[in-house]
Formats: sequence, C-alpha cells, structure tokens
Amino acid sequence: MSIAENLQRIQQRILAACQRSGRDAHEVTLIAVSKGHSPTRIREAWDAGLTLFGENKVQELKLKVGQCPGAIQWEFIGHLQTNKCREAAYHARLIHAVDRLKLANALQQAAEKLSKTIPVLLEVNVSGEASKHGFSPAELLEQLDELNQLDRLEIHGLMTMAPWSKDPENARPHFRALNELRGKAEDQLGAPLTELSMGMSGDFEVAIEEGATRLRLGTVLFGQRT
Repeated sequence: MSIAENLQRIQQRILAACQRSGRDAHEVTLIAVSKGHSPTRIREAWDAGLTLFGENKVQELKLKVGQCPGAIQWEFIGHLQTNKCREAAYHARLIHAVDRLKLANALQQAAEKLSKTIPVLLEVNVSGEASKHGFSPAELLEQLDELNQLDRLEIHGLMTMAPWSKDPENARPHFRALNELRGKAEDQLGAPLTELSMGMSGDFEVAIEEGATRLRLGTVLFGQRT
C-alpha cells in the first residue's frame, strides 16, 4: 500500500480508539518516524498530508533537514548523547527523550548558547527493563523540582516505551502507569503536563485509550525499512 493509503487506515484506527475512550481525535498527534527512510519516502508522506516527523539520530536528522521540504517540523525521539545536544536543540522543535538529569543540564547549556528555549518530554522507564533508558518513576519525582528549575527547558510532559509484545494489551499497564505518574508530577509542579508520548506501530490504539497525545508511528506508516 502507498503511504497515503496507510495513513488513511491509521487515521480511521485513531478515530475508532478515540471514540472507544471518549476522546477527541484532535487531542492525538501523529509523528511519522522516518528513521531509515529516504527523503523520497518522506516527500511521499509529506504529499499525503503529514507535516511532523521524528528522527532517532542527530546525524540523520541533520542530513534530512537539508534534503526534505523546508516546512517539515522535526522532533527528536531517540536516545540523545550530551555531546549532540546543541545540534538536536537547533534542528528539533521538541525533544522526546530527556532521560537523565545530566542530559537535561547539557540541554540547558545548549539552549543558553542558542538563545532559545527547548520544549522537552521526560522519558520514564515505567517497565523497569534494563535495556531501556529513562528515569524510574521514583527518580522522576525526586528530581522533578531540580529539572523544573532549568529555565531554558519547557517540560511539556512524559514519554515512555512499553516492552515489546505481540499482544498490544500487554502494553496497557505501562501506559496507564505513565498517565498516573503524570498526575503525580502535575500535583508536585502545580502545573499541567499536557503531553504523553507513548504508543508505536504495534500498540498505538491501546496508548490512545490510556491517554496518549503523541504517537510515534513508523512501520505501520512507511512499511519495513530497507
């Protein structure tokens, strides 16, 4: 199927999931994960109506910014090294995976040098898997006040990755836990956190039902990478 046909099916599934959970589909943003896909494929997705794309590697993001339509909005969704903070902050409108205090401090310094403010999400390792990055829920609440004092970072919400499973329902407890953690973080900050970045190609409908506002979709949209 073409990207346009895939997008139409995805939008129907998003709408159905929102209806099941009593949500407005306008609350849910689709991020086209273009990692490993060519500028030609990105152009096809752009022509289908997508404007927001996510990249996992800074070097690939830099290359594509110069090769793709200039009006595309880019978000950085991968694990970020501290020495790549300036480039990520320069090119990306939102950084999804601030997974440690050291990285937050490095982004603060990069933002100061760029004379800008960076919208970020805080990545939480809800499942506790050793292979995943992110604050533990307890660490997040312990360090939240310190993170909030970094005046060049705007904390918009939380992000997580559920453990891989053939059954999307297995992701539900992890997505629900992130939403509950958001509530605790909002109480601690005394301010709303509007974004929950959770849900990928295999489990995005469950993520919507548990409150996701940003979906990171690659395979279901583009097909397998070559």
